[in-house]
Amino acid sequence: MTSKVTHIAEGILNQLKSREKEMLDFLRELVSLESPSRDPKSQYQILKFIAEELKKLGFYTLHAPGKETGGFLYARPLNRDKNKASQLMIGHCDTVWALDTLKKMPLRKDGQTLSGPGVYEMKAGITQIIFALKAVDALNLTLPLTPVILINSDEEIGSRESRSAIERLAKVCERTYIMEPPLGLTGKLKTARKGLGRFTITVKGKAAHAGLDPQKGASAIVELSHQVQQLYAMNDFDKGITVNVGMIEGGVSPNVIAPESKAVVDVRVLNKKDGERITEQILSLKPTLPEVEVHIEGGIGRPPMEHTAGNRMLWKLAKAKGSLLGLDLEEATAGGGSDGNTTSLYTATLDGLGTTGDGAHAQHEHILLDEFPVRTALLALLMLAEAGDN
Repeated sequence: MTSKVTHIAEGILNQLKSREKEMLDFLRELVSLESPSRDPKSQYQILKFIAEELKKLGFYTLHAPGKETGGFLYARPLNRDKNKASQLMIGHCDTVWALDTLKKMPLRKDGQTLSGPGVYEMKAGITQIIFALKAVDALNLTLPLTPVILINSDEEIGSRESRSAIERLAKVCERTYIMEPPLGLTGKLKTARKGLGRFTITVKGKAAHAGLDPQKGASAIVELSHQVQQLYAMNDFDKGITVNVGMIEGGVSPNVIAPESKAVVDVRVLNKKDGERITEQILSLKPTLPEVEVHIEGGIGRPPMEHTAGNRMLWKLAKAKGSLLGLDLEEATAGGGSDGNTTSLYTATLDGLGTTGDGAHAQHEHILLDEFPVRTALLALLMLAEAGDN
């Protein structure tokens, strides 16, 4: 059995290495189809391009448009055994880069590095889904679980329009593979992610002339400064809890006691319990000065992706499959959120299965091309694993 598994791994990797140019051309096309999160028209184009490629592989595809974004693409094989369990692959086509970024930040190949907007985060991951399926098909291998694919166009802005679809699919799938890029230049898989919360604190004060009647006013800015100190005190770095006041605004003029101020707060936690506790603390904040009001709204939008039993099973599976490809995989906890935070609530989830590189959302965004076929082969082997195999 071991020799057969090794033979399959070698066959998949060789198949993908023989298609490196084809993979690179496909990725170049994806990157050339610029697709910022808030530009539905551009997203329709890239989702159509991906759908056409999946149709060639014998997939049924459905594009569900969004109200403010391009929506999402759902795909599954046209011919499938309805009694067979399913596995879910999730990617996102939206990027943080504005249209025409390629004019000042062109796609560039330099040795074994390919750089460009969206190449690492995460159009390489989408390419891997397509070519993992092609490799399996070319070698006449049978997937034990039906592959279901969802590509959304709003992940970078919280997956608000696609989240309900992601939840529905996660509830009925045996496992989920998230094609976000791995962490760091060693390509660590993401086995846990912090939960992410957003809170808005609005302070209502009382305006007065700063020179003539300052004592008749109640400064919303001064009150907000007290609130910021209380928020900062909630940080607990040892527990992985961060509370960051990232935006502040307020006041109407230098000579007026500020009647209103506002702060936007970013919260990160490692587990649900801490998220609930911090949420309660923030929502319970009270004014410290007389004649002011404090209004708070928000909550944890993306719950933490924790070390569940199912998630640990998939990590052990990936570790074993990676060794067949010469990979000594490591795991890590990511400070940011992804759609894996959502799927992990309902099914076994493994994140960071994209291609190793660096520079997500930065000018030096790139992938390492020698890792491209290897990480694609890893995905193929994970897709070929039997249900419950660890």
